[in-house]
Amino acid sequence: MTLNELVRYASDKSNFESIDKYIAFARQYLDFATTGLQATIISQNEQHYRFWQYKDEGFFNITRPINSNLMYDAATSRVIADDFLRVLSAAHDLDETDTANRQVLCRSIYTMQQCIGAALDALAAGQSNTARKINGDLFERLIRMLIAHLGVDCTTGSISVPVVVDGEEQFRMSYQHDLIIKEDGEIKAIGGVKTSSKDRIDKIFMDKFLYSKLTETALPHIAIFLNDVQRKNTRIPNRYGINSTFLPGHFKGYTVKLNPLDGVYYCDIRPNMQTDTLLKEHIRTIDYFFCVDLWQFIEQQGETRATIEPTGNV
Repeated sequence: MTLNELVRYASDKSNFESIDKYIAFARQYLDFATTGLQATIISQNEQHYRFWQYKDEGFFNITRPINSNLMYDAATSRVIADDFLRVLSAAHDLDETDTANRQVLCRSIYTMQQCIGAALDALAAGQSNTARKINGDLFERLIRMLIAHLGVDCTTGSISVPVVVDGEEQFRMSYQHDLIIKEDGEIKAIGGVKTSSKDRIDKIFMDKFLYSKLTETALPHIAIFLNDVQRKNTRIPNRYGINSTFLPGHFKGYTVKLNPLDGVYYCDIRPNMQTDTLLKEHIRTIDYFFCVDLWQFIEQQGETRATIEPTGNV
């Protein structure tokens, strides 16, 4: 496919109605990237990040940062086609020592989504907001599809929350959620699925706080993020680096003084999330969600009084 064909395809969300469609697009995009780029730019501060620059058909645009430690290329993308769904199906049985298969999970999800995002980066500058919305919607859809592939009931929609006072329901309030995990009529967990925590992390913490206060329950609230990096210009023309969009102070403050989330997961996890004691306790790579935490949420007692008004499905 040409770049224009890839961009048109990625711009139409109806083209991504199955996991197989995500896989096929990723492989087509990576085939294009082998020979179709103007240049590959190495980040000046964290050199495992790359920026891909398009030729004139892509307005010479420069993509979002690509983590070369996670992103498959055309030569290795067969792993996504041959192994990803098999490994995902066995996620419940993958222990923490099975780093090879857990990396297949992390790298495949990262690659599929970044291929879409990078393709949309070739749109004209005036369409950048549209590109962000499409990219975010498709990441939400991908995560819901992966959960559904494991046989877990999952949707998006508005939850009608019962407001309980002294054990009695007084009235109801509705909240929109990206992710609603259910089983046997019980809501087991709810949360947000975002490409980045930038300008979004506050709401997820507040959602849990308000839900818990209104319902007097402890329903798990989670957050799934793709990454937390963005391109930054350096003082040298045509040289680029990366900035972290994660706000550790906000995250720690909400965790300690408001309420901790029940799971925060990244495809591309930042170094301080693996070294800082408090962050490390609460943030993990996305394989932990599929291999461990999802199943623990399902086993816990859920919420039966809230009702769901679907606004979309897998």
